[in-house]
Amino acid sequence: MENIAPATPASVFVKMVLGAWQQQNTRADELVAQLSDEQILQETAPGRNTGIYLFGHLAAVNDGLFTLLGIGKRLHPELDEIFLDSPDKSGKKFPPIDEIKKCWQEINIALTDKFNEMQGSEWFEKHSAVSAEDFAKEPHRNKLNTIITRTAHQAYHLGQMNYLKA
Repeated sequence: MENIAPATPASVFVKMVLGAWQQQNTRADELVAQLSDEQILQETAPGRNTGIYLFGHLAAVNDGLFTLLGIGKRLHPELDEIFLDSPDKSGKKFPPIDEIKKCWQEINIALTDKFNEMQGSEWFEKHSAVSAEDFAKEPHRNKLNTIITRTAHQAYHLGQMNYLKA
C-alpha cells in the first residue's frame, strides 16, 4: 500500500481552486466547440466584444500566467498586442479561429502540467507582480489568489460568450 500523506487544509484549498480553474477551462472548451465560426465572430451583444476577441483575450491572459507565477516562458506572447493591448474594434487583424483554439489548448495543457508539478506550499508564495515588501504586508497576494481571480475573470467572459449560442 502506498504511503499517502494526509490532506491538510491548505492542500484541500489548492485542490479546490485548481479544480475550479480547470472547470472553467472545460466550460470554455465545450462552449467554443458548440459555436460555429460565424457565431464566434459575432458580438456578444450590440456594440459589445466579439466572441473571437473574448476567446483570444482569455488565451492571452492564461498565457501570462507562466511569467506571473514564475513557472516558465509564455508560449504565445504575440496574442498580447491584439487581445490585451488593443480593444476589440481596434482594426487589428485577428488570427484564424482555429489558430486561437490551438493556442488555447497548448497554453492550458502546459499550464496544467506546470500546476501539477508545483508543491502545495509554492501556491502561497508571492507572484511576480508583487514586491517582497508588499507581499510581507499582504500575503494573500500569492500565486493561488492569482488563480482565483483568473478563474472569476474567465467565468465572467464565458458568461458573455454564452450569448453567442442564441
